[in-house]
Amino acid sequence: MSIVLVGSTSGSVTLQEPAVAGTTVLTLPAVSGTVITTGTTGQVIDSGALPIGSVLQVVNGTNSTTVTSSTNTYVDTGLTATITPKFSTSKILVTVHQNGVSKSTNDTAANIQLLRGAAVISYFSGYAGQTSSTAVSSVGSVSTSYLDSPATTSATTYKTQLASVSNNAIVGVQQVSAMSTITLMEIAA
Repeated sequence: MSIVLVGSTSGSVTLQEPAVAGTTVLTLPAVSGTVITTGTTGQVIDSGALPIGSVLQVVNGTNSTTVTSSTNTYVDTGLTATITPKFSTSKILVTVHQNGVSKSTNDTAANIQLLRGAAVISYFSGYAGQTSSTAVSSVGSVSTSYLDSPATTSATTYKTQLASVSNNAIVGVQQVSAMSTITLMEIAA
């Protein structure tokens, strides 16, 4: 059975029951407003239907494998996440908690940077753990939040990289299996 609603000026809207076994209940809210649906492609049909600042999707990545470096050449930390924005106008809020950050002996510190693809978009841990001591130093956690405008609807990868400031002593992340996280939130703009 279907219900046909005749438009106020022309056309019509048909409410069609799904072909499913059993009973399905669709509860409509008892408030005035617009019902937002997904189209046949599973995408929100109108970005204008959502208020600016709405979270459209959330992607999370984790890593607990220890990564070290003893040079000032950046290496991947293994912390990465990929998001495919629904709209090219969306912002991506990137939140990183890089845990288990440490430095070994010698006068050094850890540098950590955030990348979108191959492009560095933020240096968020300059000289973490810097001391003039030769003692091992555990920093614990360094974090950042960055609001990015990738201007694309293609899959976009964010990741962190690590380097040793002094180019001769070991720095590391995810030491003792500490869990680092990266969260990507697509925000309607």
